[in-house]
Formats: sequence, C-alpha cells, structure tokens
Amino acid sequence: MTTKTLYFGYGSNLWKHQMAFRCPENKFVGTARLPDWRWIINKRGYANVVPSKGDQVWAFLYELSPSDEVNLDGYEGVPDCYVKQTIPVEYFGKGSYGEMREGKRMVDALVYVDVQRTTGGWPPKEEYIHRMNCGIADALEEGVSRVYITEYLRPSIPDPPHK
Repeated sequence: MTTKTLYFGYGSNLWKHQMAFRCPENKFVGTARLPDWRWIINKRGYANVVPSKGDQVWAFLYELSPSDEVNLDGYEGVPDCYVKQTIPVEYFGKGSYGEMREGKRMVDALVYVDVQRTTGGWPPKEEYIHRMNCGIADALEEGVSRVYITEYLRPSIPDPPHK
C-alpha cells in the first residue's frame, strides 16, 4: 500500500486549480489551522509561516501521493527555499483523519517552512499576487474566515482589480 502524505497548503497552494496542475493525484481533504504561527511574505516575495504565539495560519489540507510530494518539492524549491516539517495542525474537514487531542481534531501535516528568511513585511512577487488572489477566493468558498483573510493576508496581497 502506498503511503499518502497530508499537506498543509497555506500560500498560493490554497488555489485548487494550481494544486491540480502541480499535484494531479492530490485529494482535497478540508481546512486546517496552525495555531501559534503567523503567515508572512518573506524576502523572496513568497508566503512563509513563522512561529508566533497567539497568531494562526489557515490553510487547506491535501492528501498527496508520493509522486505528488516529489512534484511539490520541486515547485517549493526544497531544500534551498523551504524545508519540510511535520507539524500538528487542527483539522476542520470531514472524514476520519487525525485524532482528538485536548478536544480538537489534530493531524500531523507536512508544512513547507523557509527557515532562513523569517521576517515579514516584504512585497510579494508580482506574479504571486494573482495566484494568491485565486487561492483567497477558494479559501473563502471553503469557509476560511474573512477576518483571517483581512487581518493576515490582505496587508500583503492587494485585492484583485475590479473589472
């Protein structure tokens, strides 16, 4: 039996279309929250997560096949840009994933973390803004809080132009 990996996609991988292209065997599992971490745009101009007491990061959980994980490693620039960490996240989807810990359904998920560029406040790459806006639209559709989007993502990712 092939082992599947649960992946916590917090940046442009909130965009389901992008994930379908990058990881064609992926299965969307649901939404998840990483407590005591913060979403930032780092010096490279891409999203990162950093430990930050009292903050939170919302993301999508995807189930990845081994080949999907290899593909994603390439897109994420492992090991030069991001390293792979397994971190417990709070899971809000359906299904039998995870276990109850302190009254919350927790799963261990793969999270790509840039451990070298950990300060925020940098401008996003121009090409990244569109992908993030597509991901934000998908996140809102799946019930991620508009307050989270406004407080954490929108300070770095401008709204798309209105047509």
